[in-house]
Amino acid sequence: MNLTLDDEQQILKDGAHEFFKERSPVKALRALRDARAPLGYDPAVWAEMAALGWAGILIPEDLGGAGFGYKGFGQVMEEAGRTLAASPLASTALIAAPLLLATADAARKEALLPAIARGELLVALALDEAPRHAPERIATRAVRNAGGYVLNGCKTFVIDGHVAQSFIVVARTAGDTQGADGLSLFLVDAKTQGVTVTRTHVVDSRNAAQVSFSDVALPADALLGAEGAAHAPLTRVLDGARACLAAEMLGGAQEAFERTVAYLKMRKQFGVVIGSFQALKHRAAHMFCELELTRSAVLGALDALDSDDAEAPLLASLAKAKASDTFELVSAEAVQMHGGVGMTDAEEIGLFLKRARVAQQWLGDASFHRDRYATLRGF
Repeated sequence: MNLTLDDEQQILKDGAHEFFKERSPVKALRALRDARAPLGYDPAVWAEMAALGWAGILIPEDLGGAGFGYKGFGQVMEEAGRTLAASPLASTALIAAPLLLATADAARKEALLPAIARGELLVALALDEAPRHAPERIATRAVRNAGGYVLNGCKTFVIDGHVAQSFIVVARTAGDTQGADGLSLFLVDAKTQGVTVTRTHVVDSRNAAQVSFSDVALPADALLGAEGAAHAPLTRVLDGARACLAAEMLGGAQEAFERTVAYLKMRKQFGVVIGSFQALKHRAAHMFCELELTRSAVLGALDALDSDDAEAPLLASLAKAKASDTFELVSAEAVQMHGGVGMTDAEEIGLFLKRARVAQQWLGDASFHRDRYATLRGF
């Protein structure tokens, strides 16, 4: 297992750091929030990200992408986390693109993946139906008929759902509402009759939506991959997304930590900087140690995914669980150490706490992944 970056990955990371600092700082998220921006992201910035090749990092070169792997993608996500950058990068480039790559036929790959790599097509995964992440608890059902399928159900917390042009819908074609067997994937145009999209405003000022499907008529070729065989490719893609989301959370936690240390060195009480207080030193040291442990877990998971290591699912869950715990700790400590001003909207530090709470839940919280890790280990 390689826990270091090669030269190309480091260059990508450095470039992403400068880009997000210049083109999508934290104040850009605040501006989008305050303006209730219809898209929830800046399309000009997204176009620049696509031009840099980031929308195609996980797409092979022969399909218009860069084929740079999860470890490279993780570096971009980590730097995006530092500035809380809002974009369709996770929903479309991290989840939809590799899912289409794994399940779509050759013609559909050639039609869709280059458009995703160019930043022209936004696709969102419609998966969860309950308040908590449960990828095998699917009640949405697709029933075969003479013309194809009829889709009925409702999905919640669909990231970038209100701006997506198409959805990859996880639906059950066999079995009851629990279990891995009988799950299928369908590509559904957002404008199809019977599809209703309702935008929801999330506490971290990101995009999400509730998407319902009422007697949606789908052609037979809307099915992605084999009927009832979606669980394996979906799980693989979700693990990649979990590891990269953990990288984003690491970036957010690192930024919150650095801002807090800078504040401890500046803020004075009783005539001395508060960073000289032993109790605050201990708390800062604790955060630093947790961040370094998280970095190792994240890099380990990303490396395992790129090398097709059999333990990649374990390491992805480990990274997501650890990042969830660390981001919760660091964001809460950051607000507390900033004192009263940290509780106000005038300070940006509170935005990191809000992002931490949402990112913890997306794709499974720490409890979900500790349980999954134990299950995969045979306990």
